[in-house]
Amino acid sequence: MTTLSIDSGDLEVIEAFAKLGCISDATTNPLFVAQAGQSGDPVYKAMVDESVTSAVKSAGSSNLNEITALAMDTLAVTLGAKISALVPGFVSTEVDPRLSFDMEASVAKGRRIISLYEERGIPRSRILIKLAATWEGIQAAKKLEAEGITCNLTLIFSVTQAIACGQADVRLISPFPGRILDWHNAKRSTIPATPSEDEGVMAVVKMHHYYRAFSHEKTILMPASWRPSRGTSSPDFMLDEIRALAGVDRMTIPAPLLQMLQDSTDPLPRVLHNKGWGESSPLAGEEVVMDEKTFRYMMTMDGCGNDKLGEGLRAFCDLTDELEQAIKFKVETKLN
Repeated sequence: MTTLSIDSGDLEVIEAFAKLGCISDATTNPLFVAQAGQSGDPVYKAMVDESVTSAVKSAGSSNLNEITALAMDTLAVTLGAKISALVPGFVSTEVDPRLSFDMEASVAKGRRIISLYEERGIPRSRILIKLAATWEGIQAAKKLEAEGITCNLTLIFSVTQAIACGQADVRLISPFPGRILDWHNAKRSTIPATPSEDEGVMAVVKMHHYYRAFSHEKTILMPASWRPSRGTSSPDFMLDEIRALAGVDRMTIPAPLLQMLQDSTDPLPRVLHNKGWGESSPLAGEEVVMDEKTFRYMMTMDGCGNDKLGEGLRAFCDLTDELEQAIKFKVETKLN
């Protein structure tokens, strides 16, 4: 009823779950690439060395910063290529999050990532270019999709972002129900009594029905980032959001929660279906036309969407800065 993806950059973990047949896709993010880039594990160290050597060899007249950027892209693709050999479906590789407010630079980076994959014999149909769902990121995705480069829009914390992505014909979006819940929990003294009262769950449910009400089924919903709706007082609550969204197009789930899901013997009834709410839908009426000014206004008025997008970008940019310094040192050493 829902296609499962693993949210991990650990090759051994991905292989183990792929062999169980419970996942088809894999997603990576700047954290996983940074961990690979700074790991002392021989497998990942070899990937870093290979990426730096390849970038330096291709350098030509490029300066240090350009070579470092190429090495970082090559590392992300090298990791993604190894993952693609373990899973049959999509592999998501993220564009440098520091480009999230530069549409043209994001497009150029997406094209380069696809080119690096194709040089390795991996078709673009297997790859999702991952972009933050800023206005510029969504417009970059729209341009890439028109070129046959499919995209995964991430850091989605509001229906506003989902609407804009659907209207841009983006292939897939990753809303974060757990982080939406975090934002609301931080502003109150009580927690939801049931998963259906979890604001993160409610947001994804609304996105699911919106896409069906306004014919955006082309865009796949793949929630990521999970929390126990009812708190941590019982291990039984850990799968709250996952169970509450059973039937959504796809989910990407970290290994510990995948294992819990695998081990569970509890019934897992389908909650979301591929039909809209019909005439009773609260979404009935004309669709919002999401131009730039409407997007920015609605994001500003949506405290959670605005706050969590900024927070997520800061975290990913900090990780990318750390990786850049580590890779730059290796590039300098190689050049000297």
